Amino acid sequence: MVKIPFVKMVGAGNDFIVIEARKDLDYTKFAQKICARHNGIGADGVLILDKSKKSDYRMRIINADGSEAEMCGNGARCMAAYIVSNVYPDKDLFGMETLAGEILAEAKGEIARVRLSNPKDYRPNLNITVGNQKLEVHYIDTGVPHTIVFVDGLQEVDVNSLGALIRNHPRFAPRGTNVNFVERAREGMVAVRTFERGVEAETLACGTGSVASALIAYLYAHPGVKKQKEAFMKVLTASKEILEITFDLDEGYKIDNVWLKGSAKLIAKGEYYYHG
Repeated sequence: MVKIPFVKMVGAGNDFIVIEARKDLDYTKFAQKICARHNGIGADGVLILDKSKKSDYRMRIINADGSEAEMCGNGARCMAAYIVSNVYPDKDLFGMETLAGEILAEAKGEIARVRLSNPKDYRPNLNITVGNQKLEVHYIDTGVPHTIVFVDGLQEVDVNSLGALIRNHPRFAPRGTNVNFVERAREGMVAVRTFERGVEAETLACGTGSVASALIAYLYAHPGVKKQKEAFMKVLTASKEILEITFDLDEGYKIDNVWLKGSAKLIAKGEYYYHG
């Protein structure tokens, strides 16, 4: 048995176990055990703080199923808050290396803000068939792959069943995709429910999914816009927390300077008794 110090954090309903890098852990097996809701601590994933040769810090994200994710927006905010509270960086805005590239982060109290890597591979108006249902969906990579499905009656959607079918659809092989069901709430705001790859179920929030939903919803609400600085959208998550997304839009759907702002709260800290 190994005693492993941990912190549990939550960002907009996404919960994470935060640890510092260790050489004696198989992160896949560790994440599967500690993320278990009944026999472990319970979490959507594990965040690992490591040293970086490319940036100020390195963040690794291990999903609850043991797979490694390229990026996690809510997790990045939690890691930013953890760094500020425990590592005491010498600057307010610092960099974190991820598999999706370097992101920038800052945190104060229980609010954190991160600048994500630039979105890529935007593919609007894809037609797919799941079961006997034909759907028009929209795809974008905001650090991890996301598919957007616009719906009416968001609360009636069977997110786990339909989400699983889209997540594993051949159109998105071999990586698969996260799936976001999106409904307009009011001007400048959308409501989102997300089926997360790696968790393989609906989660209470998804940062990169909220960003993907906000970007595509903005483009559809403003079809003629070519350039826009600091475009702004709000996303109402399943946890009922509102995330704020800003970005710059240039001609040819070039999107950059994407910022995600929301909560990053400490829930608990202690020692986990890991039996390997």
